[in-house]
Amino acid sequence: MKSNLGSQKARRVSDEAVKAKTGKVWQEWFAILDAAGAREMSHTEIARHLQQREGAPHWWWCQMVANTYEQDRGLREKHQMPQGFQISVSKTIAAPVAALYRSWNDASLRMRWLPDAPLAIRKATQDKSLRMTWSDGSSAVEVLFNAKGDAKYQVVVQHSKLADADQAEAMKSYWSKAL
Repeated sequence: MKSNLGSQKARRVSDEAVKAKTGKVWQEWFAILDAAGAREMSHTEIARHLQQREGAPHWWWCQMVANTYEQDRGLREKHQMPQGFQISVSKTIAAPVAALYRSWNDASLRMRWLPDAPLAIRKATQDKSLRMTWSDGSSAVEVLFNAKGDAKYQVVVQHSKLADADQAEAMKSYWSKAL
């Protein structure tokens, strides 16, 4: 696996946005975590520390701060998660959600526009989401449908359990083109 730990800075939520939601800017969070010994903690331990000891307001923000800290300090690569690498791609499409959902859920329709994606559906919630496994079982794909106005829906594809950073970048490109 090609490693570039510490050689890149994560694309971040702005200081203004993180301060508005958490009361602190990135460097304040990083200083707090450095002082707490977070370089020696697991991701879960960092997130718990933020929530239980530092009063971070929401679990999602604890995860965001922990991920960004780990990337900034060279402890985690871009897209890296505890169970492999994960990417997310989205596109807003002017179409009824039922048609969008059907284009993913119906295998014959899906093969028309996504012929080279060997997906097996594990769980489907009508017009809301699908959870799938790449046919060799090596990775997982989740598709979410979010309303964005009258007859417009955001389709979010999250592909997880990818083997390495190169595969994550390749799949990000693949899904960007597919959507």
